[in-house]
Amino acid sequence: MSPSLQTLAAKQANDVDSRYHLAPGLRRQINKVFPTHWSFLLGEIALYSFIILLLSGVFLTLFFDPSLSEVEYNGIYEPLRGVTMSRAYATTLDISFEVRGGLFMRQIHHWAALMFAASIIVHMMRIFFTGAFRRPREANWVIGCLLLILAMFEGFFGYSLPDDLLSGTGLRAAFSGITMSVPIVGTWLHWLIFDGDFPGTIIIPRLYVAHVLLLPAIILALIAAHLALVWYQKHTQFPGPGRTEKNVVGVRILPVFAVKSGAFFAVTFGVLALMGGLLQINPVWNLGPYNPAQVSAGSQPDFYMMWTDGLARLWPAWDIYIANRYTIPAVFAVALIMGLVFTVMIAYPWIEKRLTGDTAHHNLLQRPRDVPVRTAIGAMALAFYVVATLSCINDIIAYKLDISLNAMTWIGRIGILVLPPIAYFVAYRFCIGLQRSDRAVLDHGIETGIIKRLPHGQYVEVHQPLGPVDDHGHPIALPYQGAAVPKKMSKLGSAGKPGSGSLFRPDPVSESKALEEALHHGELEQLKMLKDYQTSLYGNGSNGNGHNGHNGNGANGHNGNGSNGHASNGNGDHSPARQESDSEH
Repeated sequence: MSPSLQTLAAKQANDVDSRYHLAPGLRRQINKVFPTHWSFLLGEIALYSFIILLLSGVFLTLFFDPSLSEVEYNGIYEPLRGVTMSRAYATTLDISFEVRGGLFMRQIHHWAALMFAASIIVHMMRIFFTGAFRRPREANWVIGCLLLILAMFEGFFGYSLPDDLLSGTGLRAAFSGITMSVPIVGTWLHWLIFDGDFPGTIIIPRLYVAHVLLLPAIILALIAAHLALVWYQKHTQFPGPGRTEKNVVGVRILPVFAVKSGAFFAVTFGVLALMGGLLQINPVWNLGPYNPAQVSAGSQPDFYMMWTDGLARLWPAWDIYIANRYTIPAVFAVALIMGLVFTVMIAYPWIEKRLTGDTAHHNLLQRPRDVPVRTAIGAMALAFYVVATLSCINDIIAYKLDISLNAMTWIGRIGILVLPPIAYFVAYRFCIGLQRSDRAVLDHGIETGIIKRLPHGQYVEVHQPLGPVDDHGHPIALPYQGAAVPKKMSKLGSAGKPGSGSLFRPDPVSESKALEEALHHGELEQLKMLKDYQTSLYGNGSNGNGHNGHNGNGANGHNGNGSNGHASNGNGDHSPARQESDSEH
């Protein structure tokens, strides 16, 4: 920027600050620190996908007519010319074939909806397995659950709008069928929604209003509340060097975090653009307009609603008769199970707090292996979801594998009862095994692959201690601190230091020199911490020499070799990290 522009910008900023006194508050906010971990990008994917959904949805709104009035199609798609259809379906065909870029925007919109739902699901899994929902973040967990539920219904309403054969089938089976199965009030509720018998004349306009106005507004409000709580309560972080319950180690929002987020938004948009341009999705012209007489097998919703369809296929045909007057159809069980799943999911933070008695504030995340019961419960829920989802396509599986559809149904029924407990047991034992593996390394050191022959002829493998050793050269067991424990010698730098720079050229010499100086300064500080720790253990006259010629540098992971995640080399960052403590707020 030229000096004149800098002067002008400074003058304008000073004028604004003199009127509104924004500098103190903005200075504090732009210095906000966010931790860096790849799993934190999952929430950003959901946010960016929703932004792309809004932008593409605005474009589609300009050309779509949500009307069920019948017209005769005279567009350019020859196979459907002369067919009577609703205006909603006709305008969907016009968007696909006659609006410049219309098909591209339709497919971006659909792929973005799938990515939005998928990223929310994976993001919620990360929050669940790492314990990020614990106090004081129960409200954010509830908001996330509501966003997931709204995303499911928003997507369902969206792909029901074209009024093609597939969307009409889903609307009849899921929306109309389950609504009518509600005891006592089902019939009146159905007539209230559809203004008569299915399909009526107003369901598409009503779904359109909910899809483009009501649900997006609620989702936007919940996203704003979610981001505000994350900002106010600070972001959670994984245990590591210098990280405590009262600080945040990471990068400041300006410029590093903002630049990374902008680049990640561009990547997300680019991926969706490639998918929208290269991967066909929802070709509504293949099946034609909705006609109840043409509904066939092989109809499935999008993946986030498939588990509900699978439950409907697995549930036995058990109708409930009350006083020979009221009949509760079997499909109502799907609504009950959905309500039960959503209720347990929303209430889980309080359920766990009641069972464990944990009422403390938590800002550090947990590794899934350290909470085997919660991890096993999550694995059990995933097994239930996978079996229900696969049961949604049991007719296609039966057709492709040439087996009985009835056999596939019974496989699903047995699997949904047997596999979740098996998943619980396997996940629980796996977590216990991982815990023992970590403790073995902390107690005895890392396997070096070096075989040594003892004087009496026995062969043993030499272990590299992670911390100090005693007077007999045996490693002193280190306490587990919740961070990743190195399991290979390469994690301790034995493979050499990787070069800096890109694939085609190295970093500037001055930058590399500055990084090396910072790294060397960090190592000196860690060595001082090691010396102080050894002094506290043995006194001034003791030493911490390594076993079998291996230096035993590092106590409790405070070394330059990356032990227990507390490192400036290996698992640790190579550059000094920013810290934000509670005292700054």
